[in-house]
Amino acid sequence: MNNTKQILSLNHCTLSIVCPMYNEEESLAVFFNRLLPVLVSAGEPFEIVCVNDGSRDATLERLFTARKLEPRIRILNLSRNFGKEAALTCGIDHAIGDAVIPIDADLQDPPELIIEMLQLWRQGFDVVLAQRTDRSADHFLKRKTAEWFYRLHNAISDSVIPSNVGDFRLMDRKVVEALKALPERRRFMKGLFAWVGFRQAVIPYSREARQAGASKFSGWHLWNFALEGITSFSTAPLRIWTYLGLFIALLAFTYGSFIVGRVLLLGRDMPGYASLITVVLFLGGIQLIGLGVLGEYLGRIYLETKGRPVYIVRDHFDHEA
Repeated sequence: MNNTKQILSLNHCTLSIVCPMYNEEESLAVFFNRLLPVLVSAGEPFEIVCVNDGSRDATLERLFTARKLEPRIRILNLSRNFGKEAALTCGIDHAIGDAVIPIDADLQDPPELIIEMLQLWRQGFDVVLAQRTDRSADHFLKRKTAEWFYRLHNAISDSVIPSNVGDFRLMDRKVVEALKALPERRRFMKGLFAWVGFRQAVIPYSREARQAGASKFSGWHLWNFALEGITSFSTAPLRIWTYLGLFIALLAFTYGSFIVGRVLLLGRDMPGYASLITVVLFLGGIQLIGLGVLGEYLGRIYLETKGRPVYIVRDHFDHEA
């Protein structure tokens, strides 16, 4: 096909693929080799928006090489590593397609599902979710902690995140515009995707093993990610400490009444330094945990009031004329 025909017009694009990338030099070749034939077979004008999230390897250079062969690849190079949520936000903000699909370069989410997503989108669905029915490619602990997170989040939050659904989904332009209108800067994208709603369809699939490289999310990062999700969409942790405080106060009052009554009836007190210090330390620990929960929410307020941008784009490498 002529290169002139390959280069899409900035005024029209049916499909935008958004790919946040951090140290993905080993994955890029196999990723594009598998993604591009699917997009070409879809028969729609498309673009691939690649967000280089401050990679320290040769990811940016590999993207330049891929762009020479496929001019529909756009590159947004961030000024530093802002994290996946910020890079994903950047890609969605800059995508121009009527439908937008985020996907990771590790190919654990099969690009072949894009064809089915487009079919459901044409049937009138605003969001098409890809739901993992088989996560055997992930290790046992990751599967269980993900299951626990979804259960806890959905139990205490008003917006329900579909279980085993990641960022891989199709979103209509109206959904993208709704996401772009949300002003918050500490962004938990799975929660935001669920919060905006719209008419949804679900495609089940089996998650594949990572094709190259290693995951950038350690256990500590996943733990902090879970805290971010819970505190972003629920105040239940704050409310829990109110009820816990009332319960402990009731226990203390009951126990104190028992001691006073025993002294009045038996005429002697209850010695017990060990039990006293145990209770003091227990209550001190409870108070510190409560302060920690307050600190999480106060920290979010502090960071939001600064008004800093979610990301900074250092370089744009957009469509050629």
